[in-house]
Amino acid sequence: MVKTKANPPKSPFRKGGFQLAPPFTKGGVGGISFYAAIGWLVLVILCAATVGLWPLSFAPDQLDTEHLAALPGGAHPLGTDAMGRDIAVRLLFGARVSLIVGICAPLLGLCVGLLLGMPAAYCRGWTERVIMTCADVILAFPALVFLLVFTSILGPSLSTITMGLGLLISPRFVRVVRANTARFSEREFVQAARISGARDSAILLGEILPNIVGPLLAYTLIVVGFVIIAEGGLGFLGLSVPSPTPSWGGMIAAGRDTLEQAPHVAMIPMAAMFLTVLSVNVIGDRLRGRYERS
Repeated sequence: MVKTKANPPKSPFRKGGFQLAPPFTKGGVGGISFYAAIGWLVLVILCAATVGLWPLSFAPDQLDTEHLAALPGGAHPLGTDAMGRDIAVRLLFGARVSLIVGICAPLLGLCVGLLLGMPAAYCRGWTERVIMTCADVILAFPALVFLLVFTSILGPSLSTITMGLGLLISPRFVRVVRANTARFSEREFVQAARISGARDSAILLGEILPNIVGPLLAYTLIVVGFVIIAEGGLGFLGLSVPSPTPSWGGMIAAGRDTLEQAPHVAMIPMAAMFLTVLSVNVIGDRLRGRYERS
């Protein structure tokens, strides 16, 4: 009788190399709302990335004293604010701020979460206790007070807001990464890798990381929406990028004094922020639901 050598268990999402997880394979996500959300985000990203190349008639901080809080139409397709600045131009340049903060801050939190959450779940013991205690301390600190102190020390700027929000949400990523890593750290394919003599770093990067990257990306998309709203709230309070750099939150704040006479000054950037956050949440919720079913 010929004896066959049993193959060790393999990671469910790795078969002959790294593969994309279920949502992007056959039978993945779909639906009109999902693709409409993707279309809106692509449009916003393209406009924000290329607006500097457009032959615009007005600069973001250019004043048109003859058209103060003007209604949409004519030379100003979306009207002007109370100072005569073109809303359409400021909306496009303001999208850069929201997208940079909304993308870079969650990525910073994700990197911190991976660096701390995976060793916490894999090594356990005092390593887990120290890391999770630090995460709980940061979570218990009031978010607004943290950002006020952070911006007062480093000064209000785009990089400061991005770094501050990234550090603020990093404990949540640590918890999510730790929970997902713990799910796979005792699975058969991880045990087989340990028995075969693989190093801990190779197991974390080669066996566990490919299985948790999908759910983490879905969670990151949901956090993007939260960060965009947070940056808008900071801009509304005057704690975001300093003037004259436009931001959606700053535009909403600038229109609060003219809500009765010219509501479009605040409603247009509010609608842009709403649609962007809604699109991100739709995509993130759809992907998260798909991973949970998988």
